Amino acid sequence: MSPPRAIAAALFDIDGTLIDSGGASDRAWRRAFAELYGVDFSVAEHTGKGVPDPEVGREALRIILGREPSGRELIAAMRLRLRYLPEEVAASPGYRVQPGAEELLRRLSERGVLLGLTTGNVEAAAHIKLARANLNHYFAFGGYGSDASERAELTRIAVERARRLSGEPLPAAEIVSVGDTPRDVEAGHAAGIRVVGVATGKYSVGELRAAGADWAVETLADGLPAELAPR
Repeated sequence: MSPPRAIAAALFDIDGTLIDSGGASDRAWRRAFAELYGVDFSVAEHTGKGVPDPEVGREALRIILGREPSGRELIAAMRLRLRYLPEEVAASPGYRVQPGAEELLRRLSERGVLLGLTTGNVEAAAHIKLARANLNHYFAFGGYGSDASERAELTRIAVERARRLSGEPLPAAEIVSVGDTPRDVEAGHAAGIRVVGVATGKYSVGELRAAGADWAVETLADGLPAELAPR
């Protein structure tokens, strides 16, 4: 029997997986909607975890406006949310790096694993959230909510960018994604790669396994499963 393939690239979700912003993103959205429409609207009460930013904004506007928003209305809301996000992240008392995240990123980077992001955040928001923890320097590429409205598609984009950046063949068996929700699991499998679920968000190890995760760990402090050890 041939030995299991080692990973050459790892794609990480952000919220619930690498960091917890302590509600900073929701507060930035709330400020944007208050300024634009004079309403007090909590996106956390109306959208699920792992939903790409443009879809969060679109669904919120459907509720606020009572109709389908125009492209300009969505762009205006997202622009204001991005204006407020740095302040909210910097001031968030609940902001924290998830257990073991920085140590795992450092270890994988030192071993030559190509690190990327697969996140529903638009690219600017992703880097704003990671900047407070000084984690941006680990990631050379990613698939973002600004690339696609579906998690599966933005994960496929991240996979293709990994291949272009590596400059060599990169089989799907050598790429893994890491996330904390069933949406992350579904997206990774739709992109043809294996998924490690991490129970630092709202879902337990058992729930992530039930959702189809190839492996599941309590926290990133547990490391990646042994069969995914870097080459």
